[in-house]
Amino acid sequence: MTLQRQVSFWLAALGVVVLALWAFSGILLPFVAGLVLAYFLDPLADRLERIGFSRLLATLTILGVFVLLFVLALLLFIPFIASDLARFIARIPDYAKQLQALLANRGAPWLERLGVDLSLPDLQGQFGAVISRGAAWLGDLLGSIWTGGQALLGVLSLVVVTPVVAFYLLVDWDDMIAKVDSWLPLRNRETIRQLAREIDGAIAGFIRGQALVCLILGGWYAVGLSLLGLNFGFLIGLIAGFLTFIPYVGSLTGLVMAAGVAIVQFWPDPVMIGAVLAVFFAGQFVEGNILSPKLVGSAVGLHPVWLMFALFAFGSMFGFVGLLLAVPLAATAGVLTRFALRQYLASPLYAGGAAGIRSGPETDA
Repeated sequence: MTLQRQVSFWLAALGVVVLALWAFSGILLPFVAGLVLAYFLDPLADRLERIGFSRLLATLTILGVFVLLFVLALLLFIPFIASDLARFIARIPDYAKQLQALLANRGAPWLERLGVDLSLPDLQGQFGAVISRGAAWLGDLLGSIWTGGQALLGVLSLVVVTPVVAFYLLVDWDDMIAKVDSWLPLRNRETIRQLAREIDGAIAGFIRGQALVCLILGGWYAVGLSLLGLNFGFLIGLIAGFLTFIPYVGSLTGLVMAAGVAIVQFWPDPVMIGAVLAVFFAGQFVEGNILSPKLVGSAVGLHPVWLMFALFAFGSMFGFVGLLLAVPLAATAGVLTRFALRQYLASPLYAGGAAGIRSGPETDA
């Protein structure tokens, strides 16, 4: 009965949390953003405390610098990116038509050598449909980013409330952790503390490491494509770097965008098209062999497929708030699942079943 009560309690608590997220998802964004900001700035505040800052002064210094950088980006950097993004979205249909024409005209000899007859109207229509659908998907993706960015930057509460929430949480962070720790049941306190440390390591290790990977790759793509003279190269590089947070989606999306624009712009120059592709392949090689192993590592325990599912699932259910919570919740679920599996493998439920199977022939004998 004790186990049943515990399971019922935690299932009920989970249901209350999910219901609250759904009910208040429209107003939670600045509060969740403030919580996330305080969580990631807490180690920096601890370092400033160790060199002699008071907690209040450390919090004011950190948030002051952060707000200053955010305002500078909002005034100087964001308008340039937003303008380029709007123009690029408007050009996507033209790029799709030009790419379709190039594939139909220039690519016909190569495809005919492979036995593909492009003279068939149905086949040409299928090529056009594939390109149109791909362009429509890309336009919808970038449009959602553009719309979400406008909404994000246009919400006054996010700019005003988030720093206030982050300030109070950051000032009282250590006290809050100590208070929650005092509420833990005495019998399971050490186990819960160990799980909390594993969850914290998974969340912090992945997000901080992956954020650095996104920044480095975004800078590499943006600078490389801009130096090659690719239209919208800086924007495409930044988008590819930002979407790298979602495994495989960022690199594939950036490669498709850059390759499509390069073919339309540089055809029939294979050197320039190859150079554009080389920028992405070099970035992927560096990410897979150097950046991700060094900065992210494998200890965080977040499988790419599980992460993609969490991002899409929580994003579809709770919008941008869900995206902010997806990685922490996915990391928490992963740690708890591995703990439950370890408990099962060490329990009589697993060992007893195995023993029963082994003892069967002896009993029969």
